[in-house]
Amino acid sequence: MPNEKPKLQTHFRINDHLIGPGQPAYIIAEMSANHHQDFDRAVEIIHLAHRAGADAIKLQTYTPDTLTLDADQPHFKIEQGSVWDGARLYELYQKAHTPWEWQPELKKIANQFGMALFSSPFDTTAVDFLEKMNVPAYKIASFEIIDIPLLKRVAATGKPVIVSTGMATICEIEQAVATLRENGCQQIALLKCTSAYPAPMESMNLNTIPDLAFRFQIPVGLSDHTLETQTSMLAVCLGGSIIEKHLTISRNESGPDSSFSLEPDEFANMVTAVRQAETTMGSVHYGPTETDKNNLVFRRSLFAVEDIKAGDKFTSDNIRSIRPGQGLEPIHIDQVLDSRAAEAISRGTPLTWKHVA
Repeated sequence: MPNEKPKLQTHFRINDHLIGPGQPAYIIAEMSANHHQDFDRAVEIIHLAHRAGADAIKLQTYTPDTLTLDADQPHFKIEQGSVWDGARLYELYQKAHTPWEWQPELKKIANQFGMALFSSPFDTTAVDFLEKMNVPAYKIASFEIIDIPLLKRVAATGKPVIVSTGMATICEIEQAVATLRENGCQQIALLKCTSAYPAPMESMNLNTIPDLAFRFQIPVGLSDHTLETQTSMLAVCLGGSIIEKHLTISRNESGPDSSFSLEPDEFANMVTAVRQAETTMGSVHYGPTETDKNNLVFRRSLFAVEDIKAGDKFTSDNIRSIRPGQGLEPIHIDQVLDSRAAEAISRGTPLTWKHVA
């Protein structure tokens, strides 16, 4: 039925990795342009991502010619106050693209470490190429969320799709999700994203994460362009199930994306912070835990605070609610005060029902 509401999609799966509420956050290391056109450096980033605790490697699949024109007109020059100002679009993408011939081999290497490898395609030829690689999922970059033909082609693969939502209005996100669903995609996740490089903390608006989850009823996460490690940890505390973060060997290296990427130790610290946050958040729980159940003894309970003879009436003078918690619960005090002692009770004895006539 065309007007039927989508079914609740609480979880998302990449290969055998279940992603969603109650599961560990899925950590994606974004390689982007940090290989600097050096295959061995790309391999090293995969090694470093594995050591840091990443679950997946993400690439970008495009060429300068699939993204823009080799042209000199002013509108092909970057002048938006970004780290790339002064460059022509074609020149930037020439430096930043990941050679397509590397990508199948990089996938094999990542898989050997137990990590998934997938990519952001930027046109339909990239999707065709990635299908031949048999990638397990696709990522839609924030700038491509409005590229409806691309979304349709990706959806037609039937594979899971993660969509970054940087700059997108709620209507554009709704359109993207509807397009994917209507064209065969059954598994969709959304990433809150601020499309600034690097992104300042005050621009992150992480409260959008639970709002996205509520509105779309699908797994959500964060594509994090800050230079901080706590941002991703906070995202997980707000319900984020996926964290994507750029990884570089060193920010001191010149390169299109180096300046807003985490170095290996920082990335590892971020993963540790996320895992600690997950442990601390735990689950919804009421009552004593294994950790604090032994301290129940420090609750109050009803005790004889004077010697009491059999048959004596209980009064507020001879019984009181005190620590420790080894007697009747204080809620029973009115019932006890209406009764008499069934036997002699020594001062300091915790009351039980056998003492109450």
